[in-house]
Amino acid sequence: MDPVFKALADPTRRTLLDLLREQNGQTLGELCARVDMTRQSATQHLDQLVAANLVTVVRRGRERLHYLNPAPIHEIEERWISGFDRPRLEALRAIRQRAEAQALETHALEERALMEATATQIPSYVYVTYIQASAEQVWEALTDADLTARYWGHRNVSDWQVGSGWEHQRLDGSGNDVVGTVVEAEPPSRLVVTFEDSPDEERENGPSRVVFEIAADQDIVRLTVTHENLPNVEMLNGISSGWPAVLANLKSLLETGNVLSTAPWEMAR
Repeated sequence: MDPVFKALADPTRRTLLDLLREQNGQTLGELCARVDMTRQSATQHLDQLVAANLVTVVRRGRERLHYLNPAPIHEIEERWISGFDRPRLEALRAIRQRAEAQALETHALEERALMEATATQIPSYVYVTYIQASAEQVWEALTDADLTARYWGHRNVSDWQVGSGWEHQRLDGSGNDVVGTVVEAEPPSRLVVTFEDSPDEERENGPSRVVFEIAADQDIVRLTVTHENLPNVEMLNGISSGWPAVLANLKSLLETGNVLSTAPWEMAR
């Protein structure tokens, strides 16, 4: 945790994280323009954020895109907040939300118009976590229906061959919450699937996609999850809560044999 607290101690680095929270997936040039900082200084601050795992860099052609990675902050929350002060903090948050509601309502139409105008510019969501396990164990946890039922609260069912469908089945047998198609499958390092609420869902730019990248280093695995081609801000906000909860559960299951929550995705939505 020391690198995380050290990185967060600097106001400039906190500003960079705030900028990525507002608009994820920015280039170095875009960030420099918004903080009025030289590329060298910004690079030094970003390097510290990357070292603390608070920022993830994803290459797209010649560009390096920077994404806020909430995993370390989520771990702090789980360690020091969830078990102690969550009820009190939830009550305080509810009071604050009610106080803000009236002000937010006056901007609702403008926000909706802006959201519709920028729907095609929604950034990808990127989350990185480190798991003490083998790459094969992480792959199995992502693709085995019984294991996903334990940490996700749904069974992920497929033969995981390219071109095959996959289903995110409810445990009570009442149906699916998500369906999709396997786009890439390279066990145990890379899995790409489409992510659709309905098999009949049609979008001009196609369905959203989830990319799982598994990189092993001795007994530690770096799992990077990228959810891309998102249709709107509502979905971005939803998965920004959902993926950290699901992946924290996956990490806990592989490292301890226990899960933190029986239905993390539903609790986060």
